[in-house]
Amino acid sequence: MLGYLVRLLPFWVREPLLILVGTVFGVRILYMALVDGEGWVAGVIGAVFLLGTALRVGVVVRALRARRRPAPEADEVTEPAASAPVTVAPDVPAVRRPVEKKPNAFVQASLAIGLFAVIGGALWIEGKLPEDGTAATGASRPAACRLDEDEKLPRAYRSTPEAVTGADLCRALNLPELPELLGTPAERSVYASGTDNTAPLTDRKVAQPEARVELDTYTVELSATYNKLTVDQYANLTKYGDHGFVKELEILGRPALLTSDHMMKIQIDLGGGEGASGPVEQGPLARTLTVAFDAKDRGGSYDLTVWSESGLLPDDSALVGIAETVLPRITGR
Repeated sequence: MLGYLVRLLPFWVREPLLILVGTVFGVRILYMALVDGEGWVAGVIGAVFLLGTALRVGVVVRALRARRRPAPEADEVTEPAASAPVTVAPDVPAVRRPVEKKPNAFVQASLAIGLFAVIGGALWIEGKLPEDGTAATGASRPAACRLDEDEKLPRAYRSTPEAVTGADLCRALNLPELPELLGTPAERSVYASGTDNTAPLTDRKVAQPEARVELDTYTVELSATYNKLTVDQYANLTKYGDHGFVKELEILGRPALLTSDHMMKIQIDLGGGEGASGPVEQGPLARTLTVAFDAKDRGGSYDLTVWSESGLLPDDSALVGIAETVLPRITGR
């Protein structure tokens, strides 16, 4: 249908339009193949687009030449009347018409190449421009959040209308300034995701959305648990466990708790012969900042966890700064 409508357009509208569209698509796909690493298939598709565009440029050039070429004038032969006296006109010098210059093929090819270069440069600059205020911080564009949009929300989310989703948490956490808040401004997020989970050991009745952002040095997780456990109750529970580090503080006027614990490391053999299954091992140390949903601490909390494979941890002030920046972005909370 679209092709039929395009064929209905006049020649001098249809051909420039197809040349513009082919150039934009061809240059963009080649950019994806050469810069973004989309592979040789994308490079071939982009080259085909540009080749088709070049052929259409040739068609337009030939049409312009034919249009500018003057039509041959018919020689009119008139015989003087028999009764009229024949007079001989004096010799008058012939008037020469100015020679019309034909379009220069080299100039046209240069203009076409220049057009390709301008459009390609514009697309390249667009890909390098920072977004969402990254020019002010000097940070690179973060990775896009990967979401399970096709999956339905668990029943726990429908029974908890105020619950946010993993997509909400990922959008709030995956900030361009996150590397700077962690003390690694030269890095950027290489992976980001959001999932709509439920809390373990609750028979899928408690909503617990999660978001994860991975950088070269650190991994940051943000979760929200919609249960009745208060931060004050959780602080009392830590007195009976081996948390090693517990610190009570206040974030955005809400009770908060800073704790440390080791991650779990599980090795699973998938049958490829490259690894062996083993028991659960102790992983790297992680720092977690738990913040109540509200100042009255009526139950439920956000958990912000940071760790690294090397065992390094950022300053505690970094977690506080991330929480103060991220939490207000979660549906205005």
